[in-house]
Amino acid sequence: MNRRSLLKFLLAGIALPTSLVANAAQSLRRIRVSRVEGQATVLLDLSGPVVSNSFTLDSPPRLVLDLKQTVMSAPLEGLTFEGTAIRSIRSGTTPTGDLRIVLDLTEPGVHTALRPLPNLSHTLQLQVAAPLRSAVASTQANRTPERSGARVNRDLLVVIDAGHGGKDPGALGAKGEQEKRVALQIATLLAKRVNAQKGYKARLVRSDDVFIPLRKRAELAQRLKADLFVSVHADAAPRLTASGASVFALSQGGASSSMARWMAARENGADAVGGGLAVKLREDDPMVAGVLLDMSMNATISTSLDLGHQVLTQLGTVSRLHQPRVEQAGFAVLKSAAVPSILVETGFISNVNDCQRLHDTRQQRKIAEAIFAGVEGYFRQRPPADSLIATLG
Repeated sequence: MNRRSLLKFLLAGIALPTSLVANAAQSLRRIRVSRVEGQATVLLDLSGPVVSNSFTLDSPPRLVLDLKQTVMSAPLEGLTFEGTAIRSIRSGTTPTGDLRIVLDLTEPGVHTALRPLPNLSHTLQLQVAAPLRSAVASTQANRTPERSGARVNRDLLVVIDAGHGGKDPGALGAKGEQEKRVALQIATLLAKRVNAQKGYKARLVRSDDVFIPLRKRAELAQRLKADLFVSVHADAAPRLTASGASVFALSQGGASSSMARWMAARENGADAVGGGLAVKLREDDPMVAGVLLDMSMNATISTSLDLGHQVLTQLGTVSRLHQPRVEQAGFAVLKSAAVPSILVETGFISNVNDCQRLHDTRQQRKIAEAIFAGVEGYFRQRPPADSLIATLG
């Protein structure tokens, strides 16, 4: 390499950090909230320009703000929303690494687009107002349940699916232990815990050793209009040293890890054991083609991730975690577009220590308690307006 070529090479290396800095993530430095006659104005002060997006979710009502290539530096403590349609505010990270701000609403509200202030281009403004109700709407809201047919103070329905069953034993332990038995034992304990709590009721997909196709499990939750679907498993792994509990949500794209992809492929192959074809969650599959393209699935997955985080946190208090985050993959059993759904791998039955713990009745009860604690924590923050839980505060 001659001197001129070497100089160009060195100059290019010096210039590289500048381009990287230009593409570095911006920072959300401060959040401000002002209130005028029930309308809340939310201001987001940023370190530089960002690409933003906002959308709403139902059951419970939420307003979601996504800020591309942005990190959170602003404190959320001390913000007050009294007298507005906003109940609370929280933040998280999307699967693509962007910043997500979630405004939990007291009721579906009317909001403006997230846009920069005219004189402060690095400050985004959003206005949220409670909807105006007509006299007719008020009259309908005041009708008694007997006249309107509306369900009020209802119990939250949790559909619990014990993985595998019947001719499908699921994963096997070193001494022939069967996943289907452990899954049913823990699912049954979870159902008892749910039914023991005021404001909740449980429905088991299977209460004995029978085979049920994956499609039927998800369809049951949707047909019953469940508030939540939990599928309980205890899988195996190629590495016998793999251990710990995991929580999964559905993914519309690729899996969040190679392990998640492998486990989804195993679970989706369960129908083949029962004499059918293994379910493949693809956009050209007639079973899910319409669902995957529907925005309601995006909303359900987002809710499932929030719920999964609560459950995973609680599981971490009673068990070692295989992954510290909620994983995502194309699990066919989680395909319901209307019901938030998670799959809980309570441990690896292929791991000798995990297998021993999974067969211990006290540990099974602790796992069931932890899953319910996550469910209860989630609904305590976001109780459906027509539920008994909402009236209990």
